Order: sequence, then structure tokens, then C-alpha cells
Amino acid sequence: MANGKQTDHGVDPRIVRFIGRHHVMTIASATEEGPYCANLFYAYLPDRNLFVFTSDDHTRHYREMHSDCRVAASIVLETRTVGQVQGLQLTGCAALADGETAAEARKAYLHRFPYAVVADLTLWTLRPTFMKFTDNRLGFGKKLLWHAI
Repeated sequence: MANGKQTDHGVDPRIVRFIGRHHVMTIASATEEGPYCANLFYAYLPDRNLFVFTSDDHTRHYREMHSDCRVAASIVLETRTVGQVQGLQLTGCAALADGETAAEARKAYLHRFPYAVVADLTLWTLRPTFMKFTDNRLGFGKKLLWHAI
């Protein structure tokens, strides 16, 4: 993981570190109505390459993810310094956390956001199928790519 070795999923540790340094993701879903995006807090399980987030069942993105799991998402470092630009774009499948995954997801989410313990959480997971990490600190426009096997 962050020790300089790739994860069991082959995710570059620089991507894992970037994900761990942030906490807000923009997720995009789509239906015949068109695309829609929402910003949300997330936790990340690097050993499983799995994002965890919560969503209320009254939201549009909840309904859209429930009918079609395919989503796109991004995490970005907000900066005006071109040489510091970093951002992650990804695609994957979102699903309601259930079974053994639900307990692990809840533990990770509450560890990251302990104040959420008082909320009625409906947890989702996002399993990436593709990630593209742009990191200008490695050179202008430098991209690190990861694909699910």
C-alpha cells in the first residue's frame, strides 16, 4: 500500500496515498433523464480497493445507482498552482453494502467520520474498474492508470 509496494489489486501506492489524503468525492450517475452528480464524503478500504459512502434513499443519485450500478467519480486537489495539480478520475460499480461488507464498510466509514455514528447510515460501496490519476508533481500532465483485471 503506502509502503511503496502496489496493493494486491495492483493499485499504485501514489494513488492510494492521494485517496487517503482526501475525503470528498464527486460521483456521477446517469439514466435516460441524463447525467447527474453529487458530492459526498468517503472512506477507502485499500486492501479491498473499495470506496465507502453514504446516501439517502430520497436522492436522485441513490435511485440512479440502484437502477444502474455504473458510475464515474472524481477526487481533486483544489489548487491554482499548475505544478501541484492532482486529481483522480474513476469508473466503477456502486452497490449497497451488505453482508460481511456492510460491517467492514460501517467500521471504516465511522472511523473516518465518527460524528456520523448518530446518523441513520445507508452505506454504499464503489468498486473501481478504472482509475486515472493525474499528478503534475511527476511532470506536467503525468498520468498513472489502473484497470481492473
